[in-house]
Amino acid sequence: MRKRKQVANDMEEVKRAMDDTRSKKEFQKLQSVYLADSQPKLTAEEIGKIVRLSAYRVKMIHSNFRKHGMDSICDKRGGRYRQYLTLEEEAKFLAPFIEESKSGSIVVIGKIKKAYEEIVGKEVAESTIYRLLDRHGFRKIVPYKRHKKADTEEQETFKKTSPP
Repeated sequence: MRKRKQVANDMEEVKRAMDDTRSKKEFQKLQSVYLADSQPKLTAEEIGKIVRLSAYRVKMIHSNFRKHGMDSICDKRGGRYRQYLTLEEEAKFLAPFIEESKSGSIVVIGKIKKAYEEIVGKEVAESTIYRLLDRHGFRKIVPYKRHKKADTEEQETFKKTSPP
């Protein structure tokens, strides 16, 4: 059996990351990297049994860690599986539309969708925009059923005086 290459250059950084992480997946990845270097006689299968991952996954974690370092371990997608923008970028994107809505004009989805597609660089579904607006507290405002200049007293007198 050939000897495994060293996975991590700085074990202290891996230990600190293990202490700081709150994610189970990240901890498993860090633990597999830590075990690979602290226990060089352990095989990928044995490490996998300890951290409850497959041997193939352990090998991929080690390979990615050698190539990309800590960036391969830490998932920076913000909790959503597929996203085009982070929550902060989305808030920044929506800021002009929020200002526009505060001034009393109606926010049109088509306009937001076009601007979003320009930023993202690809076509997105309308439901993406509706979910974006929902995430940031927009709500659908429906116009009143009555005209704002309607006079209810005049309408009542008309009902009484009009022929049946």
